[in-house]
Amino acid sequence: MSDEPDEQESILRRVIPFMGVAIVIAALYVAWTFYSRWNSNQEAERARSDKEVADARRTVELMGNGEFKIMSFYAVPMGIRRGEHSTMCFGVSAAKSIKIEPEVEPVKPTLTRCLPVSPKKTTEYTLTAEDGKGHTVKQSFVLQVFP
Repeated sequence: MSDEPDEQESILRRVIPFMGVAIVIAALYVAWTFYSRWNSNQEAERARSDKEVADARRTVELMGNGEFKIMSFYAVPMGIRRGEHSTMCFGVSAAKSIKIEPEVEPVKPTLTRCLPVSPKKTTEYTLTAEDGKGHTVKQSFVLQVFP
């Protein structure tokens, strides 16, 4: 019986260094797993943030970049028969006031708005926008009315 404890101690002394190495390897694996997940999350967050910035820039561009201008002024369709209606659409950027001649209805500056129109004869519509600093811009189109 006296040999057994020595033999067990001997086995433990040989196994303990390998267990220590195994524990260090396991700890390194866990640390690498946590780091790689953290790094992936950081990259995903950066990509999401870059996409938001790009989307915001695109939106600002679509809204006229804050420049005073008429962004759109048109009718669909551009030709109608008498008694039918067309849809007039307009959009302005950085305007203080606008008017459409001949007047369809009172309008205010907006990025996009559409109105129904039913002229009795071929009509030229003109959109005039003013920025409040004395600058004006105009744009026109002709809506054809067929008998």
